[in-house]
Amino acid sequence: IPGIARDSGILAKYGFDADVVLVTGSPRVVQSLIGGSFDYAIPGGTPLLRARVQGADTVILSTITDYSTQRVMVHPRSGIQSVEQLKGKKVGVTQYGSEGDAFLRLVLQRAGLKPDIDVQIIQTGGSGLTVTSLVAGKIDAGAMGGSVTSVLASRKIRAKTLITAQELKVLAPSGVLATTRRKIARSRDEVRRFIQAYVEGIHFLKNNREAAIRIMQKYMGGLPMDIVSQLYDDARDEYPPLPLAREDAIQAVLDRDPDPKTRSLKPKDFIDMSFLRELEENGFVTTLYQKR
Repeated sequence: IPGIARDSGILAKYGFDADVVLVTGSPRVVQSLIGGSFDYAIPGGTPLLRARVQGADTVILSTITDYSTQRVMVHPRSGIQSVEQLKGKKVGVTQYGSEGDAFLRLVLQRAGLKPDIDVQIIQTGGSGLTVTSLVAGKIDAGAMGGSVTSVLASRKIRAKTLITAQELKVLAPSGVLATTRRKIARSRDEVRRFIQAYVEGIHFLKNNREAAIRIMQKYMGGLPMDIVSQLYDDARDEYPPLPLAREDAIQAVLDRDPDPKTRSLKPKDFIDMSFLRELEENGFVTTLYQKR
């Protein structure tokens, strides 16, 4: 959405001259946000919540879905048909502590396998590199988030999906937009305008198919138009007009975290929905969609 909002002129409309930077690995994204390299970020929900548990001032401003988009994919030549058959195999994740790493460890534990003992978990450095490692046969399977990497894997080697987070009903905030509480305290009006631009960017995505696809292609490394079109059609309806975070999805992540510090925290400690609620109450979203 930030790329859509930037290239469509929506960010400029709200007074922003912004750069949209791609950083691989959610833990790196979170570290960059905490360190002040970014004002806003779209990281995986799990590493963001863990950072808050460990004392960072990160805060969720919105989420797109309440289910993790992670999946485990296998090379067709591997012969792997079940999670149990991952025993003794090499499985790639972008980075330890990432959303994919957390999902993979949950999958293995539910199958009675011990991560790092029964299964070798390997950091690849990025989702694209996970696909590359799978293609090269350096790993037998890979934990992949979102549809871009899974589509690439399917296209390149006809990789097969072994299990998805939705099949396991793994609640987790996805499509997270985050900032820091110090940013809100210092520049509340700016954050308000950014959220307006973000929500308007969702509206643009949902209602301007061809223009949105052209912008998406630019930020997806020039993927073929047919792939980008497929990704757009798959994702369009997942974007809600008002992307409020659900507390039960956040609570589910906290419940899975072994850190005892999570027991004293509640979902409201991780979110600030006041900006979105304001747009709901002042009729901004209703007016936006009535323009069609």
